[in-house]
Amino acid sequence: MAMLLRKVWGSVLARAAAAAGPAAAPGSPRDRLARLPPEQQYCGSLSLGALDAVPTDVLAQILRLLGPVDAARSGTVCRAWRILASDNGLWAFFLRLGPEPWDLVVFAETHLAAGPDPHPWLYYDHSPQLSFKQIYGLRAVVPGTLIVDGGSGYCKYGWSKYAAPSGRCATFLEFGNIESPMYARLRHFFSTIYTRMQVKPSTQPVIVVLPLCHTDDTESARASRKQYKETVYSVLFDMNAPAVCAVDQAVLSLYSAKRTSGIVVHIGFNNTSVVPRQGALKLTGYLKELMHQRNITCDSLYTVRTIKEKLCYVAADYEAELRKDTQASCEIDGEGWFTLSEERFKTAEILFQPHMGGMRAMGLHKAIALCMDHCYNSEVVGDDSWYKTVVLAGGSSCLPGLPERLEKELRQLLPPYISEGIRVLPPPFGTDSAWFGAKMISNVSTFTEAWCVKKKQFRQKIRRNGPLFVNSW
Repeated sequence: MAMLLRKVWGSVLARAAAAAGPAAAPGSPRDRLARLPPEQQYCGSLSLGALDAVPTDVLAQILRLLGPVDAARSGTVCRAWRILASDNGLWAFFLRLGPEPWDLVVFAETHLAAGPDPHPWLYYDHSPQLSFKQIYGLRAVVPGTLIVDGGSGYCKYGWSKYAAPSGRCATFLEFGNIESPMYARLRHFFSTIYTRMQVKPSTQPVIVVLPLCHTDDTESARASRKQYKETVYSVLFDMNAPAVCAVDQAVLSLYSAKRTSGIVVHIGFNNTSVVPRQGALKLTGYLKELMHQRNITCDSLYTVRTIKEKLCYVAADYEAELRKDTQASCEIDGEGWFTLSEERFKTAEILFQPHMGGMRAMGLHKAIALCMDHCYNSEVVGDDSWYKTVVLAGGSSCLPGLPERLEKELRQLLPPYISEGIRVLPPPFGTDSAWFGAKMISNVSTFTEAWCVKKKQFRQKIRRNGPLFVNSW
């Protein structure tokens, strides 16, 4: 096979200056090209010489075997090879061989290449004709990006070209003196990440996944979100980062699920984006309380969280689950074995019955139903499927049984004209869904131009809008 490829490639190069030959055989490259409209024909020879009799599909297989570099080079030989080497199917094949899943590549290039959507609540399926050859070339030169998912429980960081985060650490909220200004704490946090990654800030773009804090839709909360985001930009540009992209966790969780719109239920460590102040910290704390009632002692809240992740689940029917034997055990390194029974499903039940944990809050299913009802009554133009899709995100959203229980509760709460077609999607990449959403953005062909803010752009914004008081926040 290698000898045949060398012979064919030698023939291709030898035909670079060849003139058009005699009529081509039916089904050959020349026959196919001759039927193209004039505007699609390039100047140069249509002749492939001795290869004119070779069927087009065979030549396409040869280009696949040659690989993307030689396939691109063949386009400089003559008009015939140029059209063969520009075939969308050929470059789709090369993209499929890459590290990124094919469906994620198509979604990213179709929906994310234009940059952040100014109206994320609207969902329109734009399906332009993509040039996979151009996309392959642009994606090949997109620089490696440092991804920092700040999280609300712990931070995940790593390179965009890697298959998964390469490290984890405490979130920025736990760095430095909590009484220090936010600027100082963020600088300490990012300095630590750069040191652990062994990279200089000036060498690579960075994506920062913004944790869902200040989630209330009030003027004060919006101002806090804006100020926090500008502080992140200010810190990183002061550290000489060449380009920065800062995106909310909820948006990235949608992207990782191949959606640009929907209702995101983010159950983070400190809060839940749908039910304010009812987050996974409450679940972990409630589990610790239940364990204490059975004289199961554990000093570390992080150990309790690990037990929750290993043993806890969401009951499809809470009353029926109480009548079952649900005992199970797990081993925690350095701590020994822990055995739970009813605590396994009682822990997550406070998402639906907050009063069990002593909280005066709306159940998660009721909050989502209320959100859907508001979306229905808002009469936003477009397909109503966008608000009938619920994407779960955050560590505790990975609890087994949660998507099924939510769908069941929502169908019971909502009228059929709203509940019909409801889908609750589990986190597509588990606890790392937001990180993978950032990875999807960082590898899109237009990443640097469409998604990043450059240092010069940020400084110009400061001059236009006046000084930012980020250093004192």
